[in-house]
Amino acid sequence: MTNDIEQVLILPATLADWPDIERVYRQGIRTGEATFELESDVPDGVTWFGGKLPGLVFKGVGENGRFLGWVALSPVSRRRAYAGVAEVSVYVETAVRHQGIGQQLLTHIITASENANIWTLQASIFPENIASLRLHLKQGFRIVGIRYKLAQLHGIWRNVLLLERRSHIIY
Repeated sequence: MTNDIEQVLILPATLADWPDIERVYRQGIRTGEATFELESDVPDGVTWFGGKLPGLVFKGVGENGRFLGWVALSPVSRRRAYAGVAEVSVYVETAVRHQGIGQQLLTHIITASENANIWTLQASIFPENIASLRLHLKQGFRIVGIRYKLAQLHGIWRNVLLLERRSHIIY
């Protein structure tokens, strides 16, 4: 683990990228700090992409072409009034975490979200996931609440911090 920030090429992700997206997603699941999902819950790529906002799934690729991570937006509601509110997910390859890749991915999706007329991004983060919490706070998210004992993971009730970032461009 170094503090060197690798330059990341951020590109739209497609179904062809699903094997890499799934691999990194499963790495996050295994930490027990990224999601309530279990590895057995991971859907196929078509279903996964179907739950994301079209055109708002990106991959980070290193200078050598190596897949470094992904970022995606999901709708929070099907109701038209909430069309400008999305949930953000960002996952980074285990071997290159803490090198600024998540920051580059999150910065990119914030810009892309505003270009797509999305005015609020939200994130749900386990309080123990300090790296993700710091990343989001650094990018202008704020904690708006704690969802106590929201759900169980491996039989243990877990709290979740609810964060949001309101665009300064979209009103």
